[in-house]
Amino acid sequence: MSPVKPRGRTVHEFDVLVPEGSGPLSEQGVFEVPEAVFRWLHREALRLTAEEGASWVRLRPRRGAVAVQVTNYVGVIRVPGGYQLEVLPKVGKVSSGEVKSTRMLLLDMLCCLRGFRHVRLDAARLAAKRMPLLEVFIGQFLQAVEGVVKSGLRGSYREEGGLRPYLRGRLDMPQHLRQNLCRRERFFVHCDEWSVDRPENRLLHSALRAVMRISAERANQQLARELRSVFADVPFSSQPMKDFREVCLDRGMQRYKTALDWARLILCGESPLTGEGSNEAVSLLFPMEALFEAFVARHLGQALEPPYSLVTQSRKLSLVTHKKASWFRLKPDLLVKHEAEDRIVLDTKWKLLDESRSDGKHKYGLSQADFYQLHAYGCRYLNGSGDIALIYPRTEVFGCALEVFDFPGSSDLRLWVVPFCLETRKLWLSGAAKARLSMLTAREPQLASAASLGLN
Repeated sequence: MSPVKPRGRTVHEFDVLVPEGSGPLSEQGVFEVPEAVFRWLHREALRLTAEEGASWVRLRPRRGAVAVQVTNYVGVIRVPGGYQLEVLPKVGKVSSGEVKSTRMLLLDMLCCLRGFRHVRLDAARLAAKRMPLLEVFIGQFLQAVEGVVKSGLRGSYREEGGLRPYLRGRLDMPQHLRQNLCRRERFFVHCDEWSVDRPENRLLHSALRAVMRISAERANQQLARELRSVFADVPFSSQPMKDFREVCLDRGMQRYKTALDWARLILCGESPLTGEGSNEAVSLLFPMEALFEAFVARHLGQALEPPYSLVTQSRKLSLVTHKKASWFRLKPDLLVKHEAEDRIVLDTKWKLLDESRSDGKHKYGLSQADFYQLHAYGCRYLNGSGDIALIYPRTEVFGCALEVFDFPGSSDLRLWVVPFCLETRKLWLSGAAKARLSMLTAREPQLASAASLGLN
């Protein structure tokens, strides 16, 4: 009998969650969850606040009561009891995109994240059209294990000692005399035995057991059961971290790599893991700032033509020196180089701008701190002369690059605010911005004007 499919809810970044029966929900971005789920989220918010770590959920006041709010982490959370909370990027709300398309966009971005490039994108996109993200991730893991199983489990020889009814290997004479003095038909020997009990197989077996507890999709459950039968002679991993340290991916073990990458996420929580101490509370969450930066870096790097190149997270310069030591390291997200010369400094910001809010009060939604940061980058990396840019996601309310920002007293330093289209995976430049930053679109076709797209 297949397991009962758990209830769940899909929300976006920074949406607010309240317990059922909290009154009419007239506010946009406020959703109800069962009382038990809300209490668990409340406890998690308190725990994360006390630990001062990465908080994927936080408390916030609402109408004289306490609500919980998801933050900038996207992915999936499985609450004890089976309730699943799926958190998608906030662009899905602004761009009027369907949940399915926003889910597939998230998968595209995950493929650009270092350490998470083992997603089989075509299969994941197809699965994302009919099942939540957690089941998509589980399906990807099961497919990777299936590939290992089809090639056969890798075993190894290991020394074993004990009583045998035959003489094989090395006879341990002291033990033999001590235990078999009166029973001459037995031998105490040490010999090498072929076994599939090795760290890699133990980890995969343990991860299969874990996903069987949390998966609610019939296809995933069936495949997991079939795969576990192949691991019948393999014990579970009692110390996953120790087994991961002993993993040996030599020439014949490379086919294990993708499956073990997934097993590490499932067993060790290399993304923020909710429900500390609970095997039922599983989470695969990713900070959107890191996803957006990796996504832009991957596709912007492909758009550059030699001799231009893209460097990520440069750390070569600092803001000041003090007592012959460098202080306050400057680490721009992206740095375009022309051979050995620094040419353009770019920083990605996962924020939603609004072209209509161009007054002095709202300033499109731009942050003064971001401008200070880019000015420091421009002064140090470009010697105060050249182009620096802030890259934001392109939406229906931010469709083309803003007019250039000049720094008084530094006429040679220009700051551009440009959109990056998540669908076409390109910077959306036109006019003066395209002329100044032309090397960033060297391999891209001419983009349509903003007027022709109805984005005025």
